[in-house]
Amino acid sequence: MGGHALGKDLEAVAAEARAALAREIDASGAWAEDPVWREAFETVPRHVFVPYYYVGIVGGHERLWGESADAGARERWLRGAYADTPLATRLRDGELVSSSSQPSLMALMLTELRVADGHRVLEIGTGTGYNAALLAHRLGDDSLVTSVDLDPEITESARRHLSAAGHRPVVVTGDGARGVPARAPFERIIATCGLPSIPPAWLVQCRPEGRILSPLATGLVVLTVRDATHAEGRFLHTPAYFVPLRGGARHRPERASLGAVPRRGREHELFRFLLALTGGTLDPLEAYALWEGEGRPQRERYGVTVADGRGWAWLDEPEGPYLWPLP
Repeated sequence: MGGHALGKDLEAVAAEARAALAREIDASGAWAEDPVWREAFETVPRHVFVPYYYVGIVGGHERLWGESADAGARERWLRGAYADTPLATRLRDGELVSSSSQPSLMALMLTELRVADGHRVLEIGTGTGYNAALLAHRLGDDSLVTSVDLDPEITESARRHLSAAGHRPVVVTGDGARGVPARAPFERIIATCGLPSIPPAWLVQCRPEGRILSPLATGLVVLTVRDATHAEGRFLHTPAYFVPLRGGARHRPERASLGAVPRRGREHELFRFLLALTGGTLDPLEAYALWEGEGRPQRERYGVTVADGRGWAWLDEPEGPYLWPLP
């Protein structure tokens, strides 16, 4: 449903809700380093990319959609589309397979990507197409943006949404772990789905001094590419939870029982980040001793190095003493 299909009253509601969302993101400080993103969020209509979405209710989900016969339900859908929350956009057998990320987190990620005029950007995980539209708007040239997703239903609907919003970036159906070699090289690569490690193909497709931003474990890592075989960088401060990438790379299941770990560790978000990052290579009690001994490190003290086809996570220094192989 394109923005043109809204009645006059709902168009006014959409404009007001978009402005309110921009103020909320502004207050969060997400784009403080690059306020140019404010204009993109104020302009690109998120509701066009979420013609329907699901909200949790007791015992399941309720679908809100813009074509509802009930005017109140349509307005609720529209206002919800501009809430600073993630929106569940596709469920399969009750499991979330695609979502539209929380706008303030998207703003933070786009700001940290440090996009400049003329940059070619690859997005891994097309989702609704909203993030690709924000990138296309910011760059002022749709042809600079390439987005890839494994699911042909997702890429097809994203193309429709993008077209309705007036954008035509290149949307490719394929395995995001392989990148899009035909469109390389890129100055920037951004992933909007969770991964267990950084695929080597991304380094090959990124220019030296390029930047890769990806969810990993329950955080966001930003790597600077040195060359086709080496990239390194640290995590941002923020937690981030994303739908896993479908395709070649799979998450390792977290098998270890946390029963022996003191409750303050089991329930602490930063301890769970360490467990997710080390992917079961550390015994939970060892991990807890390390975590307490190192002063319960914040995410920014951790980093990732990818070199010669191998990847590893580290605390404080890439050379160790604390290193963990990534799958």
